[in-house]
Amino acid sequence: RDLHTAYRRQRQMCIRDSADAQNLTDILRYHANVHAVQTNENIPIKSLARLCSLVFHQNRGYPFIADILLGGYDRDGPALFNVDMFGSVEEKSYVTTGSGSPVAYGLLEGEYRDDLTLEDAKSVALRAVKAAIVRNIGTGDGINVATIDKNGFQLLTKEQKKSIISL
Repeated sequence: RDLHTAYRRQRQMCIRDSADAQNLTDILRYHANVHAVQTNENIPIKSLARLCSLVFHQNRGYPFIADILLGGYDRDGPALFNVDMFGSVEEKSYVTTGSGSPVAYGLLEGEYRDDLTLEDAKSVALRAVKAAIVRNIGTGDGINVATIDKNGFQLLTKEQKKSIISL
């Protein structure tokens, strides 16, 4: 639901708009910035995911209640990770989480392919979230879709989303 900047071409999607998710975002942003200052390079997405995992694991006695999707583009290309509240890290081609996940996965599993064009991928993502909104009251009513590539982060405008599907 909320897209937060970790560092330049990296974005972290916090599924729950909670204090815990915001706290994790702040911790990751801090370490990403320290890494950039010390090395003059962006922190790799995989390293940011491992750091997030360590923070979750270190706080297991008083856990953060959040499920983090962390994605971006770095020197190794595009990457997407899911980090759960126990610190498990999974690299994914696509992922969804939250109460509308089963509905969204139903569409994603049927339509996702590794060779999707960017325009086709936007359409699949928009339709998956829209299906979850229509069929699950807990999902909410807003759709944020963004692209992250070697040129950076771009959040689709309402007009761009309307040109792909009816909202």
